[in-house]
Amino acid sequence: MACRAPAAAGSARRAENRGMLLGFVGVAMFSLTLPFTRMAVADLDPVFVALGRALVAAVLGALWLLWQRAPLPKRDDIKPLAWVAGGCILGFPLLTSIALRHVPASHGAVLIGILPLATAAISALRGNDKPSPGFWLAACTGSAIVIGYALRQSGGHFALADLMLLAAVLCAAAGYAEGGKLSQTMGGEATICWALLLAVPVLLPLLYWYTFTHSTGTATAGGPAWIGFAYVSAISMFIGFFFWYRGLALGGIARVGQVQLLQPVLTLFGAAALLGEPLRLSNLLFAGAVIAVVAVGRRMRVARPAAPPAAEERDPHAEMYAPESFAGQVK
Repeated sequence: MACRAPAAAGSARRAENRGMLLGFVGVAMFSLTLPFTRMAVADLDPVFVALGRALVAAVLGALWLLWQRAPLPKRDDIKPLAWVAGGCILGFPLLTSIALRHVPASHGAVLIGILPLATAAISALRGNDKPSPGFWLAACTGSAIVIGYALRQSGGHFALADLMLLAAVLCAAAGYAEGGKLSQTMGGEATICWALLLAVPVLLPLLYWYTFTHSTGTATAGGPAWIGFAYVSAISMFIGFFFWYRGLALGGIARVGQVQLLQPVLTLFGAAALLGEPLRLSNLLFAGAVIAVVAVGRRMRVARPAAPPAAEERDPHAEMYAPESFAGQVK
């Protein structure tokens, strides 16, 4: 019995490390969402971008489910899938697409930086995790840095676009918390794929109506706009969630969610590389502060309920996310 406790602790630590790695891969993919969205909405209508990217991802999700011959979700899974669909597939893309017509991607990045705290808070309210006071202190410190930076950039006040971005954060946080919990039993891939399909009855008529009643810019959009649309459709709305939800399921929603504090940093560099937005010294100082907070939060205790024992066994792609599978990619 004495040997089982260290073995169980070691297994939990390995699962957490895998979750952190997978979460980081997902965050790295998500970090380019705002620059590529900004690129897309330069020529394309933001509502078309938000609805169209989700519909393209839904087609990819349907193909994946058919390829895997995935079972239908259970009745109890429909409600959390609806939260994922409403938050991550409808709310977040729509609000960010409209907001990025009015603010730079680098500005949006810092506001999105409060997302880890929002995710941890919703997860705790839902009873998924029980973070320690030290964890909350680190999370609140990181979020305060992000909000302070945003206020400094915008002259000390929030504009309408800022409020839309904050609303987008709440939508995504709800979707992340519900999707991360559901991924423990359904698997990250099936979770996002079924959520996408669940949104199709809303997406399809809305997109059809909007395309024929508004000028969406599809006829005159240039190559960069379509590249941006392709990225947010295939990567931000589909492949990125494979890694993200699997990471949340393995490492815990509250703890792995803090990896997303790095997203504004990566987005700032992505906006500089893709859009030519200036990368100032203040951005670099902000990046260092956020990384320090992530390192502190990583060491704080987070109590987690026991994961369903069959969750790992039911995931047909668990080996795909094993640390050794990244050995040749992460140097």
